[in-house]
Amino acid sequence: MDYDDYKIRPLKHFALTWMRKLGMDSDGLKKALVEAYKIDKVGKYKFESYTKMKGKTIKLIYIKDEEYKDIFVITRAEGK
Repeated sequence: MDYDDYKIRPLKHFALTWMRKLGMDSDGLKKALVEAYKIDKVGKYKFESYTKMKGKTIKLIYIKDEEYKDIFVITRAEGK
């Protein structure tokens, strides 16, 4: 999926907790979405992206808005 034209916008809770814990900024978040090894569409606009970071699988849940070219990152989860 091409994210060059999209603006990445993390929600406030995600930015203050998970982005700080993972030590990433919005560019790192975009990189994680680009390097995802699996992307599932779970709704009309909602996606789940799976990527490897620091030896763990990170699932990022986001909403893609085609009209305004925005991606709103809602939350994340960790796997093994």
